[in-house]
Amino acid sequence: MAIRAPRLFQAALWLPCLLILLQFITFTCASPRLGVLRGYNKEKKNKFRESLIASDSSTSDYQTFYYDQTLDHFNYQPESYTTFRQRYVMNFKRWRGARTAAPILVYLGAESSIDDDVGSIGVLPENARLFGALELYIEHRFYGQSVPLESSEEVLKNATIRGYFSSAQALADYAEIILHVKKNLSAELSPVIVAGGSYGGMLASWFRLKYPHVALGAIASSAPILYFDDIVPSNSYYVVVTKDFKEASLSCYDTIKSSWSEIDKIASKANGLSELTKKFKTCKPLKNASDLKDSLDSLYSVAAQYDVPSNYVNMVCKGIDGGSKGTDILGRIFSGVVAYYGEKDCYDFEDFFSAETLDGWDWQTCSDIVMPDDYGLNGTMFPASQFDYKEYKETCQHKYGVQPRPHWITTYYGGQHIKLILKRFGSNIIFTNGLRDPYSSAGVLENISNSIIAVTTKEERRPKVVDLPANPTSQDNETVVS
Repeated sequence: MAIRAPRLFQAALWLPCLLILLQFITFTCASPRLGVLRGYNKEKKNKFRESLIASDSSTSDYQTFYYDQTLDHFNYQPESYTTFRQRYVMNFKRWRGARTAAPILVYLGAESSIDDDVGSIGVLPENARLFGALELYIEHRFYGQSVPLESSEEVLKNATIRGYFSSAQALADYAEIILHVKKNLSAELSPVIVAGGSYGGMLASWFRLKYPHVALGAIASSAPILYFDDIVPSNSYYVVVTKDFKEASLSCYDTIKSSWSEIDKIASKANGLSELTKKFKTCKPLKNASDLKDSLDSLYSVAAQYDVPSNYVNMVCKGIDGGSKGTDILGRIFSGVVAYYGEKDCYDFEDFFSAETLDGWDWQTCSDIVMPDDYGLNGTMFPASQFDYKEYKETCQHKYGVQPRPHWITTYYGGQHIKLILKRFGSNIIFTNGLRDPYSSAGVLENISNSIIAVTTKEERRPKVVDLPANPTSQDNETVVS
């Protein structure tokens, strides 16, 4: 008769593997442009998603469940005990089971439905295969099917209910569902790794800090946790966008930089907006110059943020430099639009993101996720601007009757003196950033300890680890990337 190792010992056997996983895992996530959320057409979204799909699982391997989630985790009013159905999805195909304390890899849903995420977030299916892990995807509260009322639109109209729409409540949701799943599967000893990208990456890192008893570690991809409370300059995002375009083509950069004043010049004329409407073949007449400038801002920003694998920045710059639609400044700019969107009868600069995502994120940035965002007075290819908190606050008060809390994120999760704080209190977090990604400007880019590791790459948005240190637990080892 074989002697079976105690379950606690079996769980311990997984820890070295998970430490290696934490240090050498890679992650790519198609998350929205936080704070802007404009542009990027549906066709490009689908192509980008297809480029991420790495799973050989079929859709039938993913099973959908619902959990009766608590509306308010932090108060004890009668309405706090109201519940709503929160969606989560699991794939058991490669899980080696609770008896071997096989790990659970958890994707933390962000500001959208999880429909496009299930099976397409490479870190889960790839490493489920390597480690015999369970895949678990949890939808963020008040997005997708996880809403307490008829729709997310109804939620945002209800001042009481939308007050429970916050990052802290979302993290508590994740904790409840993870513990529920582990209990139902008798998998209390299975270690949990959480993962997310962009806003979801912030949630993953914060979850590890707030719920270390639930998650052994976190993978935070493109997580701009420093884009709060003036920790980094408010134009940091656009500085990197500018750098990407300048490196692609200096003439392209110069043309874009010169175009804003040209747009204003034409718009100021008697029939200027009609002229711009005709020149850019917009599907609807332009009401003001800002409509066009905002659309171009989104095109350039999204091209930079989602540049790999389709090289959108080079695509736009080749169009601008080629000037197939005219050799004047705005003719060249329109050539870049055509290069990006393709030949069309008209251009509506359609939104990549759903109305649900746009509206939900609008509320979140008017409550706790306050990320100052501007072009700055110089240093970018965009027109000079500065973040005006007074105007921002008035806009939020007009829309929702509440003031933003610009200091709450750093108060609740930290951010100031991040190296010192994470070194003292954090562990088992890997931050991945491609330095061409504009949000890398507010990410953790240096190793902080032997278990809080930064993986960066200069040319790709997806880091590749090419060498393994001899001793993953050594304080002196550094992650080597290409």
